[in-house]
Amino acid sequence: MGMGTALSEQRKNLPDSPGVYLFRDGKGRVIYVGKAKSIRKRVGGHFSNRVTRGDTQMVEIAESIEFVSVNTEAEALLAEQEFIKQYKPRFNIRLRDDKSYPYIAISMDEEFPRVYFTRERHRRDRLYFGPYSSAKRTRSTLDTLGKIFMYRSCNGAVPGRRTGSPCLDYYIRRCGAPCVGYVSHEEYRTAIDGVIAFLQGRYKEVERDLEQRMREAAAVHEFEQAAVERNRLQAVKALLERQRVANASVGSVDAVGVAVSGTDANAQVFQVRDGVLSDRQSFYLANEASLDEAQVLEEFLLQFYTSAPFIPPQVIVASPVSEGLAEALAAQRGGRVEVRVAERGDKRRILDLATRNAKLALETERLKVERSRQQRSEALDRLQQALALDVLPLRIECFDISNLMGTHTTASMVVFEGGAPKKSDYRRFVVRGLNEGVPDDFAAMEEVLERRLAQWERQQDLSPHDPKRNESFATLPNLIVIDGGPGQLSAGMRALAAFVERGVTVVSLAKRIEEVYMPGRSEPVLLPHDTPELQLLQRVRDEAHRFAITHHRARRDKAMTESILDGLPGIGPTRKRALLKHFGSPEAMLGASREELEAVPGVPSKVARQLHAHLRVER
Repeated sequence: MGMGTALSEQRKNLPDSPGVYLFRDGKGRVIYVGKAKSIRKRVGGHFSNRVTRGDTQMVEIAESIEFVSVNTEAEALLAEQEFIKQYKPRFNIRLRDDKSYPYIAISMDEEFPRVYFTRERHRRDRLYFGPYSSAKRTRSTLDTLGKIFMYRSCNGAVPGRRTGSPCLDYYIRRCGAPCVGYVSHEEYRTAIDGVIAFLQGRYKEVERDLEQRMREAAAVHEFEQAAVERNRLQAVKALLERQRVANASVGSVDAVGVAVSGTDANAQVFQVRDGVLSDRQSFYLANEASLDEAQVLEEFLLQFYTSAPFIPPQVIVASPVSEGLAEALAAQRGGRVEVRVAERGDKRRILDLATRNAKLALETERLKVERSRQQRSEALDRLQQALALDVLPLRIECFDISNLMGTHTTASMVVFEGGAPKKSDYRRFVVRGLNEGVPDDFAAMEEVLERRLAQWERQQDLSPHDPKRNESFATLPNLIVIDGGPGQLSAGMRALAAFVERGVTVVSLAKRIEEVYMPGRSEPVLLPHDTPELQLLQRVRDEAHRFAITHHRARRDKAMTESILDGLPGIGPTRKRALLKHFGSPEAMLGASREELEAVPGVPSKVARQLHAHLRVER
């Protein structure tokens, strides 16, 4: 039975009920997740009403369909989001670059909680606020909160330093110094409650509490404390007045504006709390299926709010959404959520502002991408002229060697296509044919390049659809850049004779004065500094160096950790990971005091003392 027939058979068996469906390609990868009141009708719509280019492309790629039946549309929406998070399908709306967005975390599990910036959100004993789209604005918010509420900035579960004296933050009035008892546990937690209220947008409550504390301090003639509370109150009022966009009676509301341009989209979330614009978020979205604004809006709302720690009771949007979406958000919030179109007044004005910002962000991004594309094209043209290359160097590969006194020698291969990094084609090599402890970068480079050539030759025997085919090794580069001088270039030329015969140019870039060595020329090519062609070569070389160093450091750290901790009673794989994660590197662990080792979560005090004694012997 052919795949087309199998797909038709699967479509016939789809239920006429609510649920989630998944399209898979020929390799079994999930390419799209959808939800519907009737799975059969919705899937049929993809095949009969191919409105967008993405829909047509998706149906052509799909080779199988799976489904999960649920009871309600709201359940279908939530199930859809779980599948999207799990599979990251290419034809669903995705936050672009798949980066981790920043959060503000509060360590409520500690006696004197910390308020800190983080990109992780997995600890149940911590409060999280976000996600935020701008790391810079998130850090600025933390700076403002630190001035107003004076929480500690020191790391660790216990506040303070080894010296037992307050740090500079105390003297510049950025911390009350709980480490030396200048502020009680109750007073400190009151300040943290203020931070929480502020981050939740309960601004009127924050102002009221600060004013009450100021009056109470003045009533008992604690005028210095009253002045501190007055300054805090003035700082909060000044901050909120600058960001006021509506009357306080508006309450807690988010306005979500969306703009779409082909396969790109932008969503702006304007978060208004007590009439104050508490945050403005901008998210760039990958829209490979070319969905319209209403579809993008619905998918974005679910993705954003199913991972947000706080959902407001009202969300203002530009176009109607399904009833199930409000139900799904209400289930997530644990209370009623109204998702509605604003017709007039402050809410409509804020929504229009969000939508205009989304369109502006998309246009700005388009111009930036176009300018970047032109700059890359210019750099490639000028590099071709400067090195007298026969063809434009569309694919550049760069190789770098990394070792420490001849140990754990590794190499990196990075790839730039069209003047931009192509990270999916990066490769790493563990260098094998060297005498341990005897550094020989020339021999290492020759070995790695020989293996690169051998991999290319091996790939030529495989068909394009063979699962063993490695596209990075199968593609012939236009230009190979070796990090180093004439010695490294000679080693490269010996290894890559077959590449050179096929028109591949091999050069080396020496770091001393950034000279380019080319085969058959005794004098290096000196490209003027601050030119696009030299900057492109520098970016390629620096990326290869970064990639090699990262791999080398990981191998070295693993070897150091294993050699130091192997055979020690009470230290198994789990505690090894805990120690390395806590200290960040083996070197930091080697220099740790007994008290610092005892503070590592998951390592008992007795084991920590044994480890401290063992490390002292090792050193």
